[in-house]
Amino acid sequence: MNSVIAATRFSVLDRSRICEGHDGPEAIRDSVGLAQEAEALGYHRFWVSEHHGVPGVAGSAPTVLAAAVASATSTIRVGTGGVMLPNHRPLVVAEQFGVLESLFPGRIDMGLGRSVGFTDGIRRALGRDRRAAEDFAGQLDELLGWLDGTQTVHPGVHAHPAEGLRIPAFVLATGEGAGVAAAAGLPLVVGDLRDREKLLRAVERYRREFRPSSRAVEPYVVVSGTIALAAGTEEARRLLMPEAWSLAYSRTHGVFPPLAPAGRIEALAMTEKERDLYEKGLRGHVQGTEDQVAAALETVIGETGADEVLVTTSTHDREALVDSLRRLSRVAGLTAGRAARARASRP
Repeated sequence: MNSVIAATRFSVLDRSRICEGHDGPEAIRDSVGLAQEAEALGYHRFWVSEHHGVPGVAGSAPTVLAAAVASATSTIRVGTGGVMLPNHRPLVVAEQFGVLESLFPGRIDMGLGRSVGFTDGIRRALGRDRRAAEDFAGQLDELLGWLDGTQTVHPGVHAHPAEGLRIPAFVLATGEGAGVAAAAGLPLVVGDLRDREKLLRAVERYRREFRPSSRAVEPYVVVSGTIALAAGTEEARRLLMPEAWSLAYSRTHGVFPPLAPAGRIEALAMTEKERDLYEKGLRGHVQGTEDQVAAALETVIGETGADEVLVTTSTHDREALVDSLRRLSRVAGLTAGRAARARASRP
């Protein structure tokens, strides 16, 4: 096994994608089951996401789902990738994570993003607009202040039971957001792996501008993206088809649909624009056999200096997804012992 890969943590982010033939509640339960699989395979952490009003995504309440995941597991770190801070009051976010950390001490991560709703209608329903993300740095500072007991926005008010708890915080970002993570002295989660130049620019800026803090004395980089493994290259490519078609459909119809099986997608009569977007959606991911993925990961980790890789793969075939994670665990040399050692040191 390559020493660069062996020194890197591997984790999983699941978006609770709805698949054709299944509904939202099943997708939520599938996320919990996938977390149990990830724990058994030795992954470092399991994160869930926040999306609102998206037909193909059931993960709308990440702190609630994180509680269910943590209850169903015992050792893997659990968190959010992420809570979209502009959608919430920082006090409420602090309280929610305080409850999680109180229930599952030493296992909770607080991944934070700056996105707002998918459409104008969703943003209105959330009581937000596009400008809500403009003061992400200020929102983040207030949230951390609630945890530290140092916030000055609302004198005399305290976040219980969060105040004083050491909950690792991560910033999900690219571009300007990388600067926010650096200024706050927090770990950076950055993707995706297909746009390598953009990813490298964000990582370079983050490391250049990083200021040590009480939460991190040196930069910590998590690179995220789709990674698909199978017995052969074509089987790995089929894992990518459902998400590639869903993305192509959303960009031509304005709706992000449930994941379709690869066989149905192959039989579709696509328009020229749909076909072009679909084919682009299949390219650039880390995919293939175990040997091919090992070589690709060596390059990615070598170029970025990543401390951790966050796998974000979604597909219709859940058995094939678990098999892909199992194959990746072999490539990464994940074991229960290695996972325990990795979890013993933060973040």
